[in-house]
Amino acid sequence: MAEEEKNIKQAEKTDRPQKAPRRERPVKKEDDGLDKRLVAVRRVSKTVKGGRRMHFSALVAVGDGKGNVGIGLGKAAEVPNAIDKATADAKKNMTKVSLDGNTIPHETVGKFGSTKVIMMPAEEGHGVIAGGAARAILEVAGVKDIVTKIFGSTNRTNVVKATMNGILSLRTREEIAARRGKKPEEI
Repeated sequence: MAEEEKNIKQAEKTDRPQKAPRRERPVKKEDDGLDKRLVAVRRVSKTVKGGRRMHFSALVAVGDGKGNVGIGLGKAAEVPNAIDKATADAKKNMTKVSLDGNTIPHETVGKFGSTKVIMMPAEEGHGVIAGGAARAILEVAGVKDIVTKIFGSTNRTNVVKATMNGILSLRTREEIAARRGKKPEEI
């Protein structure tokens, strides 16, 4: 009996997975059908006569997963208030992004300050290969397959703004053809 119990315990030990699967960051669904992703929360201070006054700054990305995305920055004395302000700002600043299925129509470079984000379309099933701040923007926008590389500053605020500048510069073949007064096949 004792040997059987030892064998069962050893079998249980070896059945455990070696490495836990990667945990996805939580995406909060708003009541209006939007995905909300908290990108960064920072504690900022203002030095006054009596010492330092602490406040919080929150950066939030909001999107519907179908090509609409917005970013917002909110500041308040408490973290939840800063997040609420940032979410309201992101909803107010939502813009439409041109997508080609689950990826982007062409390669693009987004720049902001000393940050440069290069984004390249990827094949179906490739996944989102991106750093944390750029990943948040692309996922809430609805991009499922993309490869990115960040050069220069990796400050989250700069990366988010550079990513937004890059994806806002995207144009589909149909949009370019309509602007030139041609058919999409001619381009």
